[in-house]
Amino acid sequence: MRISKAWIIAAKDMRVFTRRKSAVYSMVLFPLIVSIGLPLVIHFVGARNAARLPILMNSFSFFFLIGAAMLPILLASYSLVGEKIEKSLEPLLAAPITDSELLLGKSIAAFIPPVAALYISSIVFMALANLVTHNTLGYLYFPNWTIGLVLLLLTPLSAILSIEWSVIVSSRASDPRAAQMQGLFIALPLLAIYVASEVQAISLDTKTLLIISGVILIADVILFFLSTKTFQREEILTKWT
Repeated sequence: MRISKAWIIAAKDMRVFTRRKSAVYSMVLFPLIVSIGLPLVIHFVGARNAARLPILMNSFSFFFLIGAAMLPILLASYSLVGEKIEKSLEPLLAAPITDSELLLGKSIAAFIPPVAALYISSIVFMALANLVTHNTLGYLYFPNWTIGLVLLLLTPLSAILSIEWSVIVSSRASDPRAAQMQGLFIALPLLAIYVASEVQAISLDTKTLLIISGVILIADVILFFLSTKTFQREEILTKWT
């Protein structure tokens, strides 16, 4: 596999994404809501129930994981199905590159923008959350092990899972929006975990996050083989509708 060829594909796709308003908005809106909106919620909750602040802040950290599962789908689905519809995928498939190089390039393009946006927004989130809770808690709550595991381990693993799932979904979809809607199902288990943490059915401590990381890693490995088997260029031109 030639990494240089994959980077050429990735750079091309990222240039395309920057020209699509829907892609730009999705990379900005969700991180903006998380980084600014959630600290406001923390501020109002802290004024009423300071004892709940640590639980709430750990739970809100999980939103970055949810974002990592959702945002790459918006890019990966268009990169595959959208290009097929616009007849721009066929010339690319005819280029002297391997399936693995093409798939890796498109995966890189769908991985970097959302993960970078989430990392930037996490800095804003931690700064604002510390600002509104410092007087109440008496110390800076972030960074801590919880958000460290979420950002450095769970976020990239979830983004990879999202992209692999998008490849599988896109093989059966005929419209980018349909592929995106089907792809978003991958985030439902993570939303269920977040709800469970909010009702205190589970605690998002280090042990729980490591278990979740292990499960996602196993799912990544399984979907890797399924997605690479699905992405066959000779079938894309003849069987994708």
